[in-house]
Amino acid sequence: MTEIFAHRGSAQLARENTVAAFVAARDLGADGIELDVHLTADGNVVVHHDGEVPGLGPFGRLLSAELPAWLPSLGEALDACWPLRVNVEIKQDETDAGTERDRSLAFEVARLLAARREAPRIVVSSFSLEAIDAVGTFEPSLETALLVEGDRDPMGALVTAREHGHRGLHPFFFSVDAGLMKAAKDCGMAIRTWTVDDPAQIVALADLGVDAVVTNDVAAARRALGRSDLPDAAPPRSVPPPAAG
Repeated sequence: MTEIFAHRGSAQLARENTVAAFVAARDLGADGIELDVHLTADGNVVVHHDGEVPGLGPFGRLLSAELPAWLPSLGEALDACWPLRVNVEIKQDETDAGTERDRSLAFEVARLLAARREAPRIVVSSFSLEAIDAVGTFEPSLETALLVEGDRDPMGALVTAREHGHRGLHPFFFSVDAGLMKAAKDCGMAIRTWTVDDPAQIVALADLGVDAVVTNDVAAARRALGRSDLPDAAPPRSVPPPAAG
């Protein structure tokens, strides 16, 4: 069965990448949540898409105590997502200290996740091969996956990910075809594709056998895949503007 992952939670009903968004996605019937993490100046892992908080600055210069109340720690986010699967995307630090901070973030993510009861239900992904390599080095039991940009050869990325010991590939949905799926299945690699909202495309991807789709519209994805046993969400309510683009 193709799983449905809510992209940053349910941003239709609450501010993305927040506890409220994760709870809303769970209530809609998502199988999993996709979220993004950064490292604060005092070494805490927090959930946000962009590398800075508008009006406050980049995470590398912010202490946890300086962050707004709506911005959750990874631990708070995982509590809100239970018992769903979670895709934790490690974001790269764009500052001069980026390489060192990326490794520190990978270590903190691996350390935190290894101690969680839901660790077997978590996959750690990143566009940075170095980041997921570091996670695998720090905690080999964690599942890791390589994210792939739309303009990159997915077959080559599949080979690279497998050679580095990762168990999944997360390509842009336009890149997924029967050839990629066969190659992935032949070597035991999971394919979770991002970010697809068109119901017809979701059905086509499921027919190809993808392991999961990441979507902004969980209810529509459930209907497309014939899983409409849960009621649709209430109409979107007024929420603050998203914290990230």
